[in-house]
Amino acid sequence: MTTATSNSIAAPLFSTNYHIYINHTDAGGIVYHANHLVFFENCRRDWFTKLGLNGYFMHSDDGELQHFVVSQAQLQYKKAIFLDEVINVRIDKVELKPASIIFYQSIHRQVSADVDEKSTSDANTLLSSTKIVIACVQNQTKPEQIESANNADPVASVVPIRPIRVPENLHRIIKQAILAQQSPEQ
Repeated sequence: MTTATSNSIAAPLFSTNYHIYINHTDAGGIVYHANHLVFFENCRRDWFTKLGLNGYFMHSDDGELQHFVVSQAQLQYKKAIFLDEVINVRIDKVELKPASIIFYQSIHRQVSADVDEKSTSDANTLLSSTKIVIACVQNQTKPEQIESANNADPVASVVPIRPIRVPENLHRIIKQAILAQQSPEQ
């Protein structure tokens, strides 16, 4: 298996290209740092869609709403991403845990086919990498009162969430995708 920083050795589990538009950048034409997270999120969503999954909101057999929330994100920025570039966002590796999924992802510079050979070495330039942990949670059906610091007035009602196991169907489909990606190498 490969990690997010050594993904040039093995093919990614999934990859897709995105165009950089003005709304992704700061005034200097460089992609705003938080938008790296947006591209990583879009890539995960596109992969779930390709697998035929709605990986965000699922209903359990008893009708409870289950979904994923990001519980951890570790990013490493390597090089700037600029306005009008095309980037290749990848899922390099996925680890399935009982109540979470760990994604190792990376963003690479995508160079068009009509550039000279000198520039094509830039095509695999690592721009940023991440380890994202998404936790599977379930909304409870009864709201709880949240009390203010002085415990005198309730300030709001919220529907609490609790961690749960990754649904078996989702776990099975992701495991099959991981195995299918690994089998050509073996």
